[in-house]
Amino acid sequence: MIEPVFMRATRQGANFMVVLISLVLIFKNQLTSLVANIFSKIISQSNNV
Repeated sequence: MIEPVFMRATRQGANFMVVLISLVLIFKNQLTSLVANIFSKIISQSNNV
């Protein structure tokens, strides 16, 4: 059966979103600590200016 192109693209997009969400859930603690470190460095260096 030949499926329309938009159905194939939708399925690939859905698979990509599932993988992306699962990676975010797995690495949530690392991501939050990384963002917190980045913002703390930005704040400390902006105080120097």
